[in-house]
Amino acid sequence: MADHSDPNAQWKTLSGLGTAAITALLFVFFLQFLPSVAGGEPVQVVWNWVPSLDVRLSFWIDGLSLLFALLITGIGAMVMLYAAKYLAGHPQYDRFAIYLFSFMLSMLGLVLADNLIALFVFWELTTFTSYLLIGFVHTDPKSRRNALQALLLTATGGLAMLAGFILIGITQGTFELSQLNAAGSIAEQPFYLLILILVLCGAFTKSAQVPFHFWLPNAMAAPTPVSAYLHSATMVKAGVYLLARMHPSLSGSDVWIWTLSIFGAVTAVFASFMALRQTDLKQTLAYTTLMALGTLVMFLAGSSGYAITAAMTFLLVHSLYKAGLFLIIGIVDHATHTRDATVLGGLARAMPITAAAAIVAGLAMAGVPPVLGFIAKEVAYAGALEMQLSVFVLPMALAAFALMFAVAGIVAYKPFFGPQGKLPHAPHEGPWPMLFGPVVLGTLGLAFGLLPGLSAYYLIEPAVNAVMGAPDKGGRIKLWAGFNLPLVLSLVTFALGFVLYLGHQKLRRALIWLEERGPNLDAGWDTLLDRFVSFTKAQTAVIQTGVLRQYMFATFAVLAATVLVTLALRGAGGIELQLTNLSFMEWGVALLIVAGTVVTALTSSRIVALVALGVVGVGVALIFIMFSAPDVAITQLLVELLVVLLMAFAFLKMPNLDPDGHQKHSFANAALAGAVGLGTTLTLLLVLDQPFDRRLTEFFEAASWTEAFGRNIVNVILVDFRAIDTFGEIAVVMIAAIGAAALLKGIARSGKADEAKK
Repeated sequence: MADHSDPNAQWKTLSGLGTAAITALLFVFFLQFLPSVAGGEPVQVVWNWVPSLDVRLSFWIDGLSLLFALLITGIGAMVMLYAAKYLAGHPQYDRFAIYLFSFMLSMLGLVLADNLIALFVFWELTTFTSYLLIGFVHTDPKSRRNALQALLLTATGGLAMLAGFILIGITQGTFELSQLNAAGSIAEQPFYLLILILVLCGAFTKSAQVPFHFWLPNAMAAPTPVSAYLHSATMVKAGVYLLARMHPSLSGSDVWIWTLSIFGAVTAVFASFMALRQTDLKQTLAYTTLMALGTLVMFLAGSSGYAITAAMTFLLVHSLYKAGLFLIIGIVDHATHTRDATVLGGLARAMPITAAAAIVAGLAMAGVPPVLGFIAKEVAYAGALEMQLSVFVLPMALAAFALMFAVAGIVAYKPFFGPQGKLPHAPHEGPWPMLFGPVVLGTLGLAFGLLPGLSAYYLIEPAVNAVMGAPDKGGRIKLWAGFNLPLVLSLVTFALGFVLYLGHQKLRRALIWLEERGPNLDAGWDTLLDRFVSFTKAQTAVIQTGVLRQYMFATFAVLAATVLVTLALRGAGGIELQLTNLSFMEWGVALLIVAGTVVTALTSSRIVALVALGVVGVGVALIFIMFSAPDVAITQLLVELLVVLLMAFAFLKMPNLDPDGHQKHSFANAALAGAVGLGTTLTLLLVLDQPFDRRLTEFFEAASWTEAFGRNIVNVILVDFRAIDTFGEIAVVMIAAIGAAALLKGIARSGKADEAKK
């Protein structure tokens, strides 16, 4: 509801109108592609993003993506115009406008992306921006909770989907959707089942299929313009878009057909019953969105022309009437201050334009001629008759459409022509910015029904061709297709739906009784999060003990196990050691290092351990000297000297070691040190056992003098070829030195202050 407390309300309203105008211009921009796309000429734009990983920022405009782009921008412009008035004066409206516009751009990127990785990036951007929109009223704990629920559930599904995308790229050799779909179905590939499961996890969570459905009705915590946009043309249809986009490559298998048919049909029928159970009109519409999503998923299970045409036609129809009805409910709420279906009625006299728009949208929802919704239902029945699981799909579709007829009466007819209860506020007609969207959307639904060839040629048939991956014969979009079985089923739908509408109050009470005794997945989500938090607390109590020795032991144990297991799996046993070639001096240095290591690990004296560790460092320096690396040996000796001095000073302030406690852990520490050393040694020996690639060596040998004018190759590499790296290392050392100097200076001042107090 609007809040007129902001003194800058007029300026913010103008900025909202500006975003609506920009979105409308984008709609006009996409309109120019209609003739070429309808003629079978898709458009592709490509930029190399990460060439080394074959990731390109590529966009593909065909019938499917263009249909979505037009819905996103067209409905988006109307929603933004509506929001500028609905939220006029809200102190946070500018923030809302930024969120909504960012969400629109994310959805555009999602439906236009041709690269799977780019699609995933935009997919997660829609998740994030929808989280901001659902939780827009951030002072309300319910809004924050529902926004977090939507974020966690859909983002988790998105991560599973990303794993599927990576498998596709690895197994098929491309991340480009256009190339993948052109190659045909991958149902015979070895990893097909795993890929399908992972992709369906992303699609089903995003499009709220049972049992992931509960987040979508909770998203009604968002303002009404957000609900209208999310439910009609954007986020919740992203999963449907993904299934349609990947239909040529993933469809055709029995797993695809059974999974989509069952999940889609169950979601459609369950959501239709739940829509009848609601009294809040926004919640009612939310569950009808679930019904629509289930229906779309169910028909995408098929591969026949009628099934896919049914999906694309119903996609267009649902977007038009659902956006209009949500906006109409917002107008009713704005005028009467209630959305309660049990008290709303008789509003047509005070709100004639809103009532007319509601009736047209309700006819589309109920599937009554002459609107496009009737054609969509006819094609849906024809498609159900052709599907492989028609015995299951057809009765489920009939039940869902009949229930939608009844819900359409509750949402679009009863508030305006039914008996009126006690309203909190006297009704009045809405302002034109709020009426514009419902009137235009209703008019389009009626025009597309009276002139079905227009929508078929430019919108539906190109989308069908894109989903099927090949040109389709079309010609299925007709207002009158003759007296046939789909028409009979439509008449049965009207009769059954009318009966359900008449008895919807009794049915609502029965549904409430069943809901109270059935499983509550929404409450189960809260329980799951509570148990997860409890688990993390218990895990933290075990892992985060505050003992540094345990942290280091765990870190090096994981490192040793990882390295040794990897070496064992890769067959590191073939290494041959030529110890007989070692000289007396080399044996002596080796024994010196081993002795220092053993003493360091087993002694209970810190000073002895420090001295023994210094012996190891000196031994390493001797190795550098023996193999002609005096500069590295000097560095090693200086580092050892510095370490010994600093640690000796530190040990003066530390308590003595407990001999019993140290003895308890010393052998475990020694064993771990030996495992880490063994893994490191074997890894180095394996590396040295490989043929030496001299390409870089030869380059530096040839270029050191000719390009850098230096005869010391190592110095030239550090100063010239790796100058930025060296500069960075120097900068790190300088920053550490400055920090250490500041710390020591602060300690000195603190000591002087303590002395002065004494």
